[in-house]
Amino acid sequence: MELIDFILNLAGLLLWVGWLSVRFDPVAKSLPATLAGTIRRAEPRGRSGWHFVAALVGLLLFRGLLYWQIGPAIDWTPSLGLGATAIFLRSDFLGRALLFSVLSFALALAVFYLWLLFLSLVNCRAAEATPLQRLVRLHLGRIDAWSWPLKLVLPFLLGTLVWLALMPLLTGWKIIPPAHSLAHRLEQAGTIGLGMYLRWKFLIGGLLVLYLLGSYVFLGNHPFWNFIAVTGRNALGPLCRLPLRVGKIDLAPVVAIALVFLAAGLAERGLTALYQRLPL
Repeated sequence: MELIDFILNLAGLLLWVGWLSVRFDPVAKSLPATLAGTIRRAEPRGRSGWHFVAALVGLLLFRGLLYWQIGPAIDWTPSLGLGATAIFLRSDFLGRALLFSVLSFALALAVFYLWLLFLSLVNCRAAEATPLQRLVRLHLGRIDAWSWPLKLVLPFLLGTLVWLALMPLLTGWKIIPPAHSLAHRLEQAGTIGLGMYLRWKFLIGGLLVLYLLGSYVFLGNHPFWNFIAVTGRNALGPLCRLPLRVGKIDLAPVVAIALVFLAAGLAERGLTALYQRLPL
């Protein structure tokens, strides 16, 4: 069921990106300056992208019903990993199955924007944006122009605020135990906020693996590989002064991948232990 949930989350993300692509369409929003500019696509004017939103809502409702029907039969308990802790929702209650469907997609959407934020953070000093980096800037909007310290603390702040907003619902439905005090709630929310950074490890690992592959195998001049090359070099910037080259072999990507996953594993273990000890 976890694989099905992952695939349906990807489908939901595609619908979300499809809706945004309609909003970002420069042809639909441009004013005609020439005769050619008066040409418009042969699409109904009423379709402003809301069919993507309707399809997304339908998908979330459908899979909530699906989990409610199938989950109890296979003894499946839906769960959401949040780094410092995990929340479990019973699939034999329709309301909780629907809640899991919504929260699972919301978490996938949050990871999507966290990855975009990391790409914006790493490539913020690039002299010329690649086509893929321009897409990142388009999706992030004004956030892309923020200074790097603000971008760096944004995952923590958003994770903390979202957890504080969800706590009344989760405690009211007895999904998580209630906090003992306001300080306890803030400590829990802050720990969850710190766990948001753990979502970057798979992106960093994947980028560096592709960068390592592109460093030794010529894969063409496609914009994707140019983007990987630029992002990989920028991500490895903190290690550039270390003697990690042996002859023609650059060990920096391998060392960086090992350090990232080691640090993420230790951080997740530490945050889990900290969350269990709360309140301090």
